[in-house]
Formats: sequence, structure tokens, C-alpha cells
Amino acid sequence: MTNKQDAQRVASSLEKFVLHLHPKKIDSRAIKFNRTFGLGGILALLFVIISLTGLILRFSYIPTVEHAYDSILGLKNNTIFGQFIRNLHHLAAKLMVVVSFLHLIRVYYSQSIFQKRAENWTYGLLLFFLVLASSFTGYLLPWDQLAYWAVTVITQIVEYIP
Repeated sequence: MTNKQDAQRVASSLEKFVLHLHPKKIDSRAIKFNRTFGLGGILALLFVIISLTGLILRFSYIPTVEHAYDSILGLKNNTIFGQFIRNLHHLAAKLMVVVSFLHLIRVYYSQSIFQKRAENWTYGLLLFFLVLASSFTGYLLPWDQLAYWAVTVITQIVEYIP
């Protein structure tokens, strides 16, 4: 393959991605707000908020058992807007769990999971479980008493599975 073929392939992929975001033709009934509720866009916005605040929080968090809780306290007390950024991250993560669940329910009830879109439904379910898992792991990062007992309860639940 030549560089020209590679460039054409990349341009084609980019064009498909842009057309996915902004298609040339779309049925006006499909984009009515009462059909979509904007849940996919809200999820994308929450993902961006979580990513940016998580990146900022990463600079002051020390991921060791001895220093995790102290680094959270240091972020809260010594960093400008530290508690605000942490609360924004926490709220966006909770909202992401709720909105992703609502998005799955909306897709199911609008019957968008049949025929050609069934594969998208499986990807959506996988992403929903990844959101739940990442929400749980974020819950554990401060490594305080709440996180310790959350780990204890989850491991106890797993032991009951036959």
C-alpha cells in the first residue's frame, strides 16, 4: 500500500465519523426531543466533565493505602477549588450512571435494538457495565472507612454466587 491509499483510507474513516455525528439526511421524527431526550449528548458531556476533572484530580492524588486518604484531605484543604472539582467529578459520575441507565431504557422502549442495531445494543450494555464498574472503583479511591466496607460487602456478595 502506498501513502496515498493510506491517506484516502483515513479520509474515508474521518468522513464516516463526521457523517455519523451530522448525517446529510435524517428523518425529522428521529430527532424530536421527546424521542431522544438528548441522553446520548448528555452522556458525552458528562464523559468530558469526568475526564477533565479526573485529570486535574490525578495531579494531587497519591494511590497508596497509606497516602490515599491524606491526599484527598490535602486536595480538599490545600488546593484552590479542590473540593469543587472533586464534587463536580463525583456528581458527574453519579449522573453518568443514571443517564446511561435511562439511555438504555429509552433505546429498548423505542425498539432501536432490533435488526441492524442489535450489535449497538450489546455495545451499549457493555458500556453501561463499564460505567458501573468505573463508578464503583472511583468510590474506593479515597480508601476511607466507607470504601473499606464497600469492598467488604462486594466481596461478600461475590462469595454467595454458586
